[in-house]
Amino acid sequence: MKFYIISFLASVLVFGCKDISTENSDYTYFGGEIINPKNNHVTLYSPETGYDTLFLDKQNRFLKKLETFKPGLFSFMHGGEYQLVLLEPSDSIMLRLNTIDFDESLVFTGVGSKKNNYLIKTFLENEIEIKKRNTFCRMSPEELESYLDSTKKIKLEELNSFLDKKPFSDLFKSIAEANIDYNYYYYKEIYPFGYYGNHQLAHYKDLPQDFYDYRKEIDYGLDHLSEYPSYNQFMLAHFNNLALTDYYDNVAYHEAFDKQSLNYNLEKLRLIDSLVTSNKVKNYLLKINTREFVYNSTDSDEISQVLNSYLEKATDDNDKKDINKLLTILNNLKPGKNLPNAELVGFNDEDVMLNSLISKPTVIYFWSSNNDLIFKNSHYRTKRLKAKFPEVEFIAININNDDKKYWKSTLQNSKFPTQNEYRFKDKSMSNVLAINSIYTVILVDDDGKIVTSRGSLFNKDFENEIQTLVSR
Repeated sequence: MKFYIISFLASVLVFGCKDISTENSDYTYFGGEIINPKNNHVTLYSPETGYDTLFLDKQNRFLKKLETFKPGLFSFMHGGEYQLVLLEPSDSIMLRLNTIDFDESLVFTGVGSKKNNYLIKTFLENEIEIKKRNTFCRMSPEELESYLDSTKKIKLEELNSFLDKKPFSDLFKSIAEANIDYNYYYYKEIYPFGYYGNHQLAHYKDLPQDFYDYRKEIDYGLDHLSEYPSYNQFMLAHFNNLALTDYYDNVAYHEAFDKQSLNYNLEKLRLIDSLVTSNKVKNYLLKINTREFVYNSTDSDEISQVLNSYLEKATDDNDKKDINKLLTILNNLKPGKNLPNAELVGFNDEDVMLNSLISKPTVIYFWSSNNDLIFKNSHYRTKRLKAKFPEVEFIAININNDDKKYWKSTLQNSKFPTQNEYRFKDKSMSNVLAINSIYTVILVDDDGKIVTSRGSLFNKDFENEIQTLVSR
């Protein structure tokens, strides 16, 4: 369903959300202003209600009135980026953000804003902390525990101080506390993978006996956190860790860890199915783990076994369709197959079919303006590769779904050449090439036959792959 801006939006933004709430507290309002918008709408999503498109007016503002809804976390998306907002009855929340600095510029005002400003603050703190993962994994187990315990204590004290200032709902308290707890648990779950590495991971059994005592506090049924990053990233790491027990029961003790092991991945699905009591969370974890295995495997028999296990356990029919669709697409991207065609738009607005661009060995890579570092590094990397392999064509495809003027301005502002720069005419066409991430690279020969669809510009062996491509 699409919702257009209602006529009194201007007065809402001038006089504030409180006026609306006072006039009719039976409703909840969510709106705001987007600075430097990348398209003409904001998308609002919740698992219960699905997607709503909220169009921006001439002042780049939007507004949505919610009459009947389940209180909880909603996602709002714009220009390929997203954040969360907690909406509860009688809230009148306005946001303001600048797409140049999406998360950092986000501010909420109005009734219900304090809890959301708290959540975005903790999100940004988590983002800074997660960049220290490598540092954490170099600590001894005792040092890590000491650091995490003191950090958790400080965060809980800050939360309690915040809660003392005014009454908040049990729902907010639950989310805020879970954010602290599961973020703390997450670093313990990933710790052995970094501390011991793949070659000595079997020594995870040497961790202190009480290292994972917190696991008895885990709640596997938190429906209302099914969209929450801290909870989801913990759950993914948790089952990666739990499946190690069965893995090392079936391989030589000092054998290097293989995350693509069939038994390891089947065990993860089994554990998820047996432990997770929330269908939303369970379906999410099953889908993510199955998709990850399928995308990185080239063994048809193993893929079939993981797929069958997934289909037996998953209950979301749309997820099942997505996984089956991915399998079909990946099958079409196997080495030796013809490159699937896709309609592109060039920098000068010319329509072109991807296959028509292939007349010699070609490297196709993808980028997004949402990741400035990868965007620039990939273009610097291909510039050097072009000089070393002049007989190879390099085609860049932008995967953003915002207005094409932002794609063009990103290239122009960075002063990169615009030749061989394209984007999909229809965003859905990215599915034809199974674009799993901006790290995806496809190599094709001069006949348009796929050599690999799993390349990486930043892999140390990538130049050897290009040399093999040229020598065919």
